[in-house]
Amino acid sequence: MPGKQLTTIELAVRITDINYGNHLGNDSLVGLLHDARMQWLRSLNFTELNIDGTGLIMSDLAVEYKAEAFYGDKLMVSIFVDDPSAVGFDLYYSVLNQNNVFIAKAKTGMVCYNYEKKKVASMPESLKVIFLS
Repeated sequence: MPGKQLTTIELAVRITDINYGNHLGNDSLVGLLHDARMQWLRSLNFTELNIDGTGLIMSDLAVEYKAEAFYGDKLMVSIFVDDPSAVGFDLYYSVLNQNNVFIAKAKTGMVCYNYEKKKVASMPESLKVIFLS
């Protein structure tokens, strides 16, 4: 994975994540990635709406599925950051199960955003410090 590793979050595949093929649904995987991102932000006392007064908005999403995951699987979601700019950055996700099987990789483009003004905002210093440390 490109960039600097930020964290690894463990998530369980819930029964509600299973689709008609009896495996993890694509929409549920995207939700699990969002949950992992929120847990990382919460560990820093941030939210997607407030990182020292600045929010985040997703500009793009790409997912590559590698293997099936099933109800009860424990997923390790490792999050990496790359390509920070004045107003955004890319997050990369590596998803492995409890048997170290590579389930998926993904990328989200994140843009710093002022929700009150409905405008792109500068990256908060606190994120710059995390990304560069």
